[in-house]
Amino acid sequence: MRLSLILTAALLLGGGLQSCDSANQSTTAAKTETASAPSTSPEGSPGETPTTPQIDEVKAARWTDISKLLAGMKVGDDSEFSEVQNRPTWVSHHNFLEDAFNKLEDQQLSKVRQWAATEIADLHNSTQPLFYPFSGPDILYANTFFPKAEEYVLIALEPVGPLPDFSQLSPDQQNLKLLEAKNSLFAILQYSFFRTNDMKVDLQKQGVLPVLLVFLARTKNRVLDVEYIGIDSSGMVQPTNEKAKGMVPGVKVTFTAANEEKPRTLYYFSTDLSDDGLKKTPQLTQFVKNLDQPNTYLKAASYLMHYDSTFKQIRELTLSKATNLLQDDSGMPVRVFEDNKWNLTFYGNYTAPRAPFTAEEYQTDLNQIYQKNANIQRLNFGIGYNFGPNESNLMLAKAKS
Repeated sequence: MRLSLILTAALLLGGGLQSCDSANQSTTAAKTETASAPSTSPEGSPGETPTTPQIDEVKAARWTDISKLLAGMKVGDDSEFSEVQNRPTWVSHHNFLEDAFNKLEDQQLSKVRQWAATEIADLHNSTQPLFYPFSGPDILYANTFFPKAEEYVLIALEPVGPLPDFSQLSPDQQNLKLLEAKNSLFAILQYSFFRTNDMKVDLQKQGVLPVLLVFLARTKNRVLDVEYIGIDSSGMVQPTNEKAKGMVPGVKVTFTAANEEKPRTLYYFSTDLSDDGLKKTPQLTQFVKNLDQPNTYLKAASYLMHYDSTFKQIRELTLSKATNLLQDDSGMPVRVFEDNKWNLTFYGNYTAPRAPFTAEEYQTDLNQIYQKNANIQRLNFGIGYNFGPNESNLMLAKAKS
């Protein structure tokens, strides 16, 4: 009965932005939350340093312009897609997203960026991989908190979807892609997470890829290439096609940050992170085990890792790999962080979980920590499900050894 309530709540409030932060679950998928493995090089073992690839400038220009158009950002007059932005559909798309992202930057992202640069400067400047289970397509907040990571590994249940290559689409199809992208962004632009029920509707058709590209463009990245990948039976990442049989399906987006030349990598994998799901995909566990000292981020994770009966394995796997972990209270319960293994720092204010979650997700021990320490620094931004003023909390866990 309790699991049914948790799954219903997950459906309504979804993962962090998540999913931008996002743990998504349906009643039948209660045992199948999205999971994905740590970042690796498609042509080598996880953790190997790949050689710097030659940049295909034609392909890079195409994917960067597609990302910009989806994000409502203007492309140059010399772009092969320049005529798209002359259409009324795109002009409306541009005006809406310009206004929305300007407000988001002013009210939220600039504050998150400033806080991270001050309070967690070592992580904010870290180039270590970022592991983000239950993420949904939330590269936006991952990049805002951890802008220097050379690899991002996002894992969620939503499918990758088809490549939105505008050069292969008719004008009507292009317009539809713009509309789909805008519709799927509503919750993350209003709150700090994707609502799972919205994702189930919006992202099951188009997939997460357009949203990932929107966020990369809006965080001033240049998209160099997009390709389907999969995790094979040995835990290795391999190039594949959209329907990767026998592998954990995913996508690899290669990009460069503003004013940088060294390519970085975003991996997104679509899979089930429940205990039952991990039993079916042991290659995912192997992939995560091979991550090289990743930083870990959890946001709006639907409290799934609070329950030993269904998501204990991903919790233990994540803890075993984490060196630094930043989360809100919907990630892991504070009780699993043993005093002899972790140094914990708390921020914000702990408030009761927002409906449809219930009192059973309320952490009495976490509340006592906040009540006993009047010096806990408040947050000037909302994050996770409790996104209202003075409602949000974050916890930074640093491994002692």
